[in-house]
Amino acid sequence: MNTFKKSSTSSSTDPYKYKKWMFVILGMIMFMCLGTVYSWSVFRTPIEEQYQIDATLSGLPYLVFLLGYTASMVITGKLIDRLNPKLMILIGGIMVGLGWFLSGIAVSFNMIIVSYGVISGAGVGIAYGPPIKVISSCFTKKRGVAIGLLLAGFGLSPLVTAPITKALINHIGVNNTFKAVGIFFLIVIPLIGLYFEKPARVTEDNNELKVDDNDTHEGSILEVLKNAKFQGLWLCFVIGTSVGLMIIGISSQIGEELFKIDSNTTAFLLSIFAIFNAIGRPLFGWITDRFSPFVSAMTSFILIFITAGLMYMTKDYTILIYIIALSVLWMNLGAWLSIAPTTVAMYFGETNYSRNYGVLFTAYGIGAVIGTPLAGYIRTQFGSYQYIFLPIMIMAIIGMFIALLTLKPKSIFKLK
Repeated sequence: MNTFKKSSTSSSTDPYKYKKWMFVILGMIMFMCLGTVYSWSVFRTPIEEQYQIDATLSGLPYLVFLLGYTASMVITGKLIDRLNPKLMILIGGIMVGLGWFLSGIAVSFNMIIVSYGVISGAGVGIAYGPPIKVISSCFTKKRGVAIGLLLAGFGLSPLVTAPITKALINHIGVNNTFKAVGIFFLIVIPLIGLYFEKPARVTEDNNELKVDDNDTHEGSILEVLKNAKFQGLWLCFVIGTSVGLMIIGISSQIGEELFKIDSNTTAFLLSIFAIFNAIGRPLFGWITDRFSPFVSAMTSFILIFITAGLMYMTKDYTILIYIIALSVLWMNLGAWLSIAPTTVAMYFGETNYSRNYGVLFTAYGIGAVIGTPLAGYIRTQFGSYQYIFLPIMIMAIIGMFIALLTLKPKSIFKLK
């Protein structure tokens, strides 16, 4: 075992002993705002009707949002270590709110792609990284759980935003809904950002952090990119996000088409799915901490395979199957958004954490490019969303093989 000495500061003199949990709580609230993108399926049908477009085109603002989010995460990765978190969250929050508001005054579908997709998406990417960096620096022993709880806010977002935005669309129309949400974000996100600060490195106690031999590499970015564990983690992240983002973008449509559920009910059920998305983050953060990234990855892919198989082969379209299947698939997107940042810190250390995670996060963008258009294409070509579950099963099998080849440690269960 390699041992990496941390600060000798004890938990009793930790200047962030209590404040770091406030970082988590406020970060969760902010991430609930940023995660409103996961309620996009509520907007798709009104957008399709307003602009007379098909299912493939209505997914473009969502896709461009995810790409803008990913690109700005990568570009600003190094800046997180240099700039004040307050400033980055301020800039990101203004861009998020402005993007939503401009979507409300858009006169064409292309304008929504630019305002919602490019501007708001880039804003989320700018505001997303600083809270993760602050919390990762404050925690060591419980890092996976802390990051998982923070990210649970992103996953929980549809629990609140899906029914609210659906009700707003019903009462004031889709354009006014965009404007109202944008104004709210312009106020709330920057205000929360004022609390965050760049912390000193601290530890929770005097215990030494122990990891497997050859698991930690704090080298150049080229060395990291050549590392088999990084490559395997990146590929697994691509698969996990492809599946999750595909399903999240069409959850309402699956319920309405396959299960004959009305749109108001599917909007409500998005709230249930959001709970599972949120649960997946601290749960898989704990699994990664307690056992290993390999166990987390295999657990996720096995669950995805079983659930997709159920949806593909079922002939009994009952609402219970819809709730169970979509809950599990939403949970697994949350899982990967916790496994990835926790594993980067575990394998490659804190020194270049923001840079390394920024590069790894390109997998999220690739997942969006694969998953979102694929769902619309399959629906357009085959006439049913049921057929998307076959490629999902195949992707889960590929993910299991990649995890076996690259992430499997010497001891599968790394008890601590």
